[in-house]
Amino acid sequence: QVQFAESGGGLVQPGGSLRLSCAASEASGRSLNMAWYRQAPGKQRELVTGITTSGKTTYLDSAKGRFSISRDNAANTMYLQMNSLTPEDTAVYYCNAGGTYYNGRYAAGWYWGQGTQVTVSS
Repeated sequence: QVQFAESGGGLVQPGGSLRLSCAASEASGRSLNMAWYRQAPGKQRELVTGITTSGKTTYLDSAKGRFSISRDNAANTMYLQMNSLTPEDTAVYYCNAGGTYYNGRYAAGWYWGQGTQVTVSS
């Protein structure tokens, strides 16, 4: 069964940038729609951005213009470039795969990574 592993989290100052990666353990990962979710302490997990196998994307309103999702199918890897980070972006970020994309909306799939912590603080 394909597995997904996130990396790239850490501590960054407000206004800084981070790049998260989500690597699939098998090539079959490239045939799946994928997304990034996040969960802050005491809050529900929320969709940050998603990308289909054909490259269609969707973003949380607060992420538009600051975050950029991409995928490298040859490397079986998805990325999240995060710029202009604020303390409100502090959360555990999760990779999701296998979801459905319809009418601009992404619904979570079966596969989840273990999460990577992003902390934005001075």
